[in-house]
Amino acid sequence: MKASLEVWDMVRGSSRRILFTDRHIEAPNWSPCGGYLLVNGDGALFRVPFERPELLAVDLGGLTRLNNDHGISPDGKTYAISSHHRGQGSEIYLVPSAGGDAQLKSPQAPSWWHGWSPDGATLAYVAAREGRVIDVCTMPAAGGPERRLTNGEGHCDGPDFSADGRQIYYNCDRDGHAQIWVMAADGSDQRKVFADDHVNWFPHPSPCGRHVIYLAYPPGTQGHPANLAVSLWRMNPDGSGRQRLVSFTGGQGTMNVPNWAPDGSAFAYVRYLDG
Repeated sequence: MKASLEVWDMVRGSSRRILFTDRHIEAPNWSPCGGYLLVNGDGALFRVPFERPELLAVDLGGLTRLNNDHGISPDGKTYAISSHHRGQGSEIYLVPSAGGDAQLKSPQAPSWWHGWSPDGATLAYVAAREGRVIDVCTMPAAGGPERRLTNGEGHCDGPDFSADGRQIYYNCDRDGHAQIWVMAADGSDQRKVFADDHVNWFPHPSPCGRHVIYLAYPPGTQGHPANLAVSLWRMNPDGSGRQRLVSFTGGQGTMNVPNWAPDGSAFAYVRYLDG
């Protein structure tokens, strides 16, 4: 499979290709400065500058075996990454974006990073603890205790903060198959945003507060596999006004993590193509 790194323009209602590569890249983040995208591939992390798109390796202080759960702090100075390099399952680290030593943040493994609060103070992630299914958790970015926001009510995944930091959107299959849910940032008021037959993953609220995008799998899909016929949808934050934007081959790696432009005018994603 070849990978096409693309940007969807919300005003024009169309996409443009940024980079086409034989390498398997995944999960674009958009830098707060607006100058580059961040993707992973082959266990490493790469910047892709908009001015001259190419894969530029990021210095991670010796960390390897990254997965596609990574992101950029609101001030652009720090990367959150999820790495298996110690062989204990995925662990969350913070690394200076300019390069340097990584600091382990997750208290246990496995833990997968997914969101950063707009004020930069809190990390949202998912974790498996004590043989449980995947739950949504938060912790202070500066370090501190883990706070579990869900408690085994199905597989909960993909948490991402709303623009004002008061809510966390996520997907959960507690009612049978994965749907989009939202809760207060402290874990209270958990509710399904809407219901349909698609298997819906990875909701991402826009920085402007007007949109939420998510990835829709065909009915009956188990988990969030790669290389299926998927589509990207937008909706209003309350679940109304749902609209399919684009369909293609993708899934795992398409947009696992926050991927909006800083002004909410566009978002990045990856599609996969044969040959």
